[in-house]
Amino acid sequence: MIHFRNVIKRYPPKEVALDGVDIRIAEGEFVFVAGASGAGKSTLLRLIYGKERASTGEVVVAGRNLATGDAAHIAALRRSIGIVFQDYRLLTRRSVLENVTLALELQGIPMAVRRRLGMEMLELIGLSERADALPPALSGGEQQRVAVARALIHRPKLLLADEPTGNLDVKMTKAIFDLLLAAHSAGVTVLAATHNLSIIEELNLRTIVLDKGKVLGDFARPSRVE
Repeated sequence: MIHFRNVIKRYPPKEVALDGVDIRIAEGEFVFVAGASGAGKSTLLRLIYGKERASTGEVVVAGRNLATGDAAHIAALRRSIGIVFQDYRLLTRRSVLENVTLALELQGIPMAVRRRLGMEMLELIGLSERADALPPALSGGEQQRVAVARALIHRPKLLLADEPTGNLDVKMTKAIFDLLLAAHSAGVTVLAATHNLSIIEELNLRTIVLDKGKVLGDFARPSRVE
């Protein structure tokens, strides 16, 4: 599903965000990417969905080499990916329900079906009563839950989550990871960047540890769905 081959990512003038990264993630795995702030976790995710390109090396996702792909190639890949951004990136002039169902709208799904599926997802994250609210009226934790629901609703083949529970309490953190685990059980490949050591220890799944852009360790605990 994902293969990094000796990937280096540099930012001007001399910052090295990723340094010689070699990793392979199979289809159907659930993998944590752990490390302190600045370790390279977000950069790793951005390379996977084509937001940025490697300075050197190759990033191959679902058989596509992102080093040689054009804009149409990248757009096609993104349609099969669900992304939970660290800063949420909700549309402030659209309701919570409209944000959650955006991917379905882009797929041409009828409004009635979008609304039903969206309300079901909002029930799962405990925000059905805020369906008509605008994102600025929500707390940071509520916006984070909406971002997770939006990433999951179109049943992506790959889910990338950048600190998906950073602003949530223990109870809601468990609820969100229950959703991610349910998606994984349904066959979704999940890659979650986090510095939440307690959830990593509790779930005991494969964990790739980054430090200053290098892979410090890859603690493999098979999580592939057969």
